[in-house]
Amino acid sequence: MTTGTRPGAVAAPPDAPVIVVGGGPTGLMLAGELRLGGVEVIVLDKLTEPVTESRGLGFTARATEVFDQRGLLDGFKNPEISPKGHFGGIPMDYDVLPGGHFGVRNVEQTETEGVLTRWATGLGATIRRGYEVTGVRQSEELVAVEVSGPQGEEVLRCSYLVGADGGRSTVRQVLGFDFQGHDATCEMFLADVVGVGIRPRFIGERVRGGMVMAARLSDDVDRVIVCERGTAPAERTGPPDFQEVAGTWRRLTGEDIGHGEARWISSFTDASRLVTEYRRGRVFLAGDAAHIHLPAGGQGLSVGVQDAVNLGWKLAAVVSGHSDESLLDTYHRERHPVGERVLTNTRAQGLLYLGDSEVEPLRAVVGELLGNPGVARHLAGMVSGLDIRYDIGSGEHPLLGLRMPPCELLVGQDATTTARLLHPGRGVLLQLSDDPAPAAIAEPWVDRVAVVSAICADERLTGTHAVLLRPDGHIAWAAPDGGDLAEALGTWFGVADRARPTVPAARR
Repeated sequence: MTTGTRPGAVAAPPDAPVIVVGGGPTGLMLAGELRLGGVEVIVLDKLTEPVTESRGLGFTARATEVFDQRGLLDGFKNPEISPKGHFGGIPMDYDVLPGGHFGVRNVEQTETEGVLTRWATGLGATIRRGYEVTGVRQSEELVAVEVSGPQGEEVLRCSYLVGADGGRSTVRQVLGFDFQGHDATCEMFLADVVGVGIRPRFIGERVRGGMVMAARLSDDVDRVIVCERGTAPAERTGPPDFQEVAGTWRRLTGEDIGHGEARWISSFTDASRLVTEYRRGRVFLAGDAAHIHLPAGGQGLSVGVQDAVNLGWKLAAVVSGHSDESLLDTYHRERHPVGERVLTNTRAQGLLYLGDSEVEPLRAVVGELLGNPGVARHLAGMVSGLDIRYDIGSGEHPLLGLRMPPCELLVGQDATTTARLLHPGRGVLLQLSDDPAPAAIAEPWVDRVAVVSAICADERLTGTHAVLLRPDGHIAWAAPDGGDLAEALGTWFGVADRARPTVPAARR
């Protein structure tokens, strides 16, 4: 296995500007984002076929918005959106936030991957299956990726490499990224069981000795998750036996599911780790390769998808020559704090979920606090991802750095939405008044930023004359009091087109 940085060691031209390792939701989302930006991308996955098992059963409210921003929601067969959710197993309503909900339920990860695969390949992304990464070398100009694939051993070259290859990431290990955090304290079993028809326990149920969860996947299939308190994680080379799962379920619930048939079985732990850097030279990490945690509230898949949407347009801008390398440094600055916060809230939820009787006083206090609308909004924003705010620079507008709230718009005689304006993956300057100055200032960037004049009755935008949206839907500038528009355009969309007239910078 080869690793490290060797000046001059990578000389041949690249096979693609970007190679993504890992064909799960994070890698597929990133591939689609890069293609929207006009960048060729190769996705390498060591599996020869897509997975048929599905750990995830949905995604958070912010991930739902991200999929909507790319026109992907209609690709899901039966997405169920519910305001009812929980924090550490304590019920709460997520509609305390404007437009808030707990997320989409009853969508298996296999379906999510299918939607993303069709989208990314439809845009021209290349997916190569049966390719396992065995080494990585980078120079100042290129990255060499050593792989073992259908044609044997070979070396692929790229300008940038992204490791989206899961919690046991080869890219992370080969390059020696520091992966700090907490070891597992417990093990949980997961199984999709046919023919048992047990009572649903969607948000989980604390029982004497542990925690159990059950969700109906179809008329005859139930997903069960079970954690027996005080049982140390086992050293496993494969999944647990179904009778081990059934025995644990029986001890904790008194119910016998041993007569059922398991479609698939897996195990996971509450280990919690985060890399200290999301970027090292020309190599980036995203999704579970960068952070692992207890899968509380469907945040794992969702945060990975958001990593991809944050990174994709930035990589495309640099590869295309519009922006310089400094734009790529904002990926770590923006996403590492999000990863830290996810680890914090999932560890807190783990204590509430899985702790013994000593946590009952804490559960009582948290349950009481959730009756306070301010507390409920804070926790709902944290778990849903709707309150993520990036430090985008100067300006005092209250929406700066937040995601653009979904809004109905009237553009001319046509009704549309803010999400629909983001389908192409470009920036958007949304003009909400008749002031012509913002459009004039943005003219040198119109190849990267769409200028749209619209009427919006949403009260959240009352008094806002214009907003500049990044391709990921976050607000980079707003008027009034949102900073300098020309400066924001230069920061996030690169050098202006010199062939177009440049209007002197103005604070609007």
